[in-house]
Amino acid sequence: MHGDLYLASALAAAVAITVVLRAIPFAVKNAMRESALIADVGRWMPVGAITILVVYAVSSIDVVNWPNGIPEISGLVVTVALHKWRHNAVLSILGGTLVCIALANTLPPL
Repeated sequence: MHGDLYLASALAAAVAITVVLRAIPFAVKNAMRESALIADVGRWMPVGAITILVVYAVSSIDVVNWPNGIPEISGLVVTVALHKWRHNAVLSILGGTLVCIALANTLPPL
């Protein structure tokens, strides 16, 4: 019987902790609804995330052996051009990714 009680207690504790952890963000959001800091974070976080992704992607381009970076640089240029043209993040990312993959798979290795 001790095993069943132990298992039920552990399961109850896990359920309670999960419910509390999932409820905390909603309680914090309601408490900070008028916060200027949260509004600023919401405005700047997408830009920061994209900046980190761009720096990560561009940092791996081999610029010493010039022709090796053509697919990556072309994908980046297409992504920026599509975004400036249509202002659609999904289209921009998809277009740039497709160009990069297509060039990486069709250009001969150097």
